[in-house]
Amino acid sequence: MTQEHFDVVIVGGGLSGIDAAYHVQSSCAAKSYVILESRDAIGGTWDLFRYPGIRSDSDMFTFGYPFRPWQSNAAIADGESIRSYIRETAAAYGIDRKIRFRHRVTSASWSSADAVWTIEVERGPEREPLRFTCSFLFTCTGYYDYAGGYTPEFTGIEKFRGRLVHPQQWPEDLNYAGKRVVVIGSGATAVTIIPVIAKTAAHVTMLQRSPTYIVSRPSEDALAKWLRRRLPTRIAYGIARWYYVLFGLYFYNLSRRKPDAVKRWIVSQAQQQLGSDYDVQSHFTPRYNPWDQRLCLAPDADFFRAIKAGTADVVTDQIETFTETGIRLQSGRDLNAEIVVTATGLKLQLLGGIDVIVDGLPVKFSDTMNFKGVMFSDVPNLFTAFGYTNASWTLKCDLTSIYAARLINYMDRHGYVACTPRQRDPSVKPEPLLDFSSGYIQRAIDQFPRQGSKKPWKLYQNYVLDLVNLRFGSVNDSALEFKGRGVNTKAA
Repeated sequence: MTQEHFDVVIVGGGLSGIDAAYHVQSSCAAKSYVILESRDAIGGTWDLFRYPGIRSDSDMFTFGYPFRPWQSNAAIADGESIRSYIRETAAAYGIDRKIRFRHRVTSASWSSADAVWTIEVERGPEREPLRFTCSFLFTCTGYYDYAGGYTPEFTGIEKFRGRLVHPQQWPEDLNYAGKRVVVIGSGATAVTIIPVIAKTAAHVTMLQRSPTYIVSRPSEDALAKWLRRRLPTRIAYGIARWYYVLFGLYFYNLSRRKPDAVKRWIVSQAQQQLGSDYDVQSHFTPRYNPWDQRLCLAPDADFFRAIKAGTADVVTDQIETFTETGIRLQSGRDLNAEIVVTATGLKLQLLGGIDVIVDGLPVKFSDTMNFKGVMFSDVPNLFTAFGYTNASWTLKCDLTSIYAARLINYMDRHGYVACTPRQRDPSVKPEPLLDFSSGYIQRAIDQFPRQGSKKPWKLYQNYVLDLVNLRFGSVNDSALEFKGRGVNTKAA
């Protein structure tokens, strides 16, 4: 089998993959790289998800790239706008010419003797086997399974004569106009879909087991508009970006320090939107504290407006069984439906399901510890982009790419060919990688790497701390073991 060698192989041509490519080519200009993308288009998540209303759930000033300002005044952008932004960014920097589409990575094997990764790939629907080698592997695959979302095993689901749809595989031919729709779930996907389909459906019901925090905010940003009228685009963008970074940190920390006060405020906002006679205690008052799960966003209060207009409603109950014509609830109530949308969550998947092998031994990532949110203990020359859970995904991914480029350059200057995080501190205690109570996290968290109880193994979910550490801090960390071309091995 013929094989190609690159200094860096990036897996994934989505938001974080384009970001990684930008930093490799701009900071490590002498390094060759390629992006291997399993799909046939740029965009990753934003090319995969096509359900009605798909949009960002973070502001675009932090969700966009710091090196290419988001030009619109829209703080919340729809999926097509985000796809276009990613494609245009790739084209603007020539990154699109480095992408190999329909290349699905199946395994990656590291050889310490050669200081090389060997990447096994299947190309196209025929699954033609290909092989690549590289010095550094950079996975930008997100953290869930593209093959399918999560649907619980509902009793009697085989009886239902209507159409059953999961948002991750939204059919292009689905016609919901004039039909009764039940959306199972109360997370961001449900809150996004319902206001859109309620415009033409006969009626839409959100069926939830328990409430979620939903906050409304304007879809257009008044601050960005004001700044753009007075300042050059890049400066205006930078100010808006930092405003949202700092406000997000403030609100998250306030939620942790004063959860009851923040809870009362969010619930009171829902009450104001829906009116004093609406039962927000039953339908909009969660059992958990703010940011124990991710908050849901309703741009321009669209979700609340659909409820007030009577085109949508919320039912808080549990499913007893599906029937031929809909769903019977444990309360005895029947919900008639011609379409049921199971917005019931995602399946998590680490590194896009790639089998990783180090010196002939499969890596069990649940036995590894995450190093600075960038690498894994005992796995050499492997970076992974993993965004924040309490802020924009791109913020952390961009810092990860910056750090990876700095580390590659540091190794070049010192003649090192391999870098491996080693956890040798007995005082570091393992902790779950993500401190979230969401079902999709809890279902799979045991399969993921751990984080540690203190740095450099601790994930702080704090952009300012990570900026200081990853962009400006030393890469010469005592937890890193470097190896040169000879037999010499040293801790930094």
